Amino acid sequence: MSTEASSSSRPAELVAGFLSVLSIVGSVLALVSYPLRFSPFAVLLALIAVGMSPKNARLPLAAVAVGAICFIVGMTIAFATDNPIY
Repeated sequence: MSTEASSSSRPAELVAGFLSVLSIVGSVLALVSYPLRFSPFAVLLALIAVGMSPKNARLPLAAVAVGAICFIVGMTIAFATDNPIY
């Protein structure tokens, strides 16, 4: 009988996954509201998740990419429609 858990994920990997999802949600939220308020925090969460995750994790890297793209698109939308950016 094995004493190891069935999944080999550490608690840090689980937290990195949650931070990645929060980052993606914050990045998408920045598209529809103030991009300069939400995007930096979303990207910061994504970078923390990248630091906590193992080398082959894809979700934290996707969160960084989504954060960068949503920042650029959100700022473009805010400037094109004369909405406030912060």
